Amino acid sequence: MPAEMVAPAWMHTQISAEQYESWSEEQCAGIEIVDGMVVVSPSASKRHNRLARLLANVLDAAAGPDWNADTDFDVRLQDVPLTNRRPDVIVYRAETIDVTPTRPEHVLLVVEVVSPGSETTDRIVKVDQYAKAGIPFYWRVERAATGVPIVYTYVLDPATKAYRDGEMFTGVIKAAAPFPVTADLGAV
Repeated sequence: MPAEMVAPAWMHTQISAEQYESWSEEQCAGIEIVDGMVVVSPSASKRHNRLARLLANVLDAAAGPDWNADTDFDVRLQDVPLTNRRPDVIVYRAETIDVTPTRPEHVLLVVEVVSPGSETTDRIVKVDQYAKAGIPFYWRVERAATGVPIVYTYVLDPATKAYRDGEMFTGVIKAAAPFPVTADLGAV
């Protein structure tokens, strides 16, 4: 008889911001909170993590002293019901490095690297959540059949709180807005 996985009780109840803030970093790693409910993501592949790190390094170098680019931390989209997302790459105001939680008004750009199983969430759900939260730029990175990443960029229309299509980049990113970026992503 196969062993059954039993989810902890806290995965079946709505989590408040206060409860979440009492958890350790280890407890928060690899999860997101959507409408107060815990969403567990499968571990990302090495290829996924490498691409996110490369993008973060390039964006950090291009951002100058006023902005930081990092990976692997929460953005608090709303307090009630609690919604924390963990984008693959975040560009945020350098002056807010010690401010917790990171809020949408601290963030300039979020990047999601699409993995098998995250397509709908990254293409539809997160796009809508980030736009409604007022984050100015969203990039979605997908892998072409050739192995070369394709970067789809979106720019927020503040009046409609929806993203409009920006430029699309394949392999090499050369962008001037919101800051100059050149990245050869090759076949990562």
